[in-house]
Amino acid sequence: MRSGYGYGSIGVFISGLVWLLSGLMVNLYSSHNGIWTLIIGGIFIFPISTLIAKLIGIRGGHDKNNPLGKLAMEGTIWIIMCIPLAYGLSLIKAEWFFQAMIMIIAGRYLTFASIYGMRIYWVLGSILGIASYALFKLEVDAYVSALTGGLVEVLFGAMIYIQYKIKGK
Repeated sequence: MRSGYGYGSIGVFISGLVWLLSGLMVNLYSSHNGIWTLIIGGIFIFPISTLIAKLIGIRGGHDKNNPLGKLAMEGTIWIIMCIPLAYGLSLIKAEWFFQAMIMIIAGRYLTFASIYGMRIYWVLGSILGIASYALFKLEVDAYVSALTGGLVEVLFGAMIYIQYKIKGK
């Protein structure tokens, strides 16, 4: 899993870009547009990440018999199941959608520690989880919440990619 996906770095980075785009939509248009940007953009994170990975020389796949591939798919299904919950929260306060999605994604990254065998995903998941809670407690608006999720992921995506390049396959 680790070598096939470049330690997962490209996916984390692309996810961060989707979050930043979502924040931009919140800032330029509305929270509603930002929410839908994140939902629809999220659908394309894996295919775009795989394409970019292949373009830069990363295989972008794994052995189909690897049970960690099943864990990755199960985590994806869990995120999809949580989106209606986050969306429901947005009907009360728009910023809660972004804070809930940060927490949901934080949990997903904790499983990446097992999928990729890298402790940095515990750090990423923990930082996102703490950020989500802080954003909620401080009653931060949707734009800053989306921006926070995006910046954390872009930063970690870059750090993980650097690890991949240094340590190799």
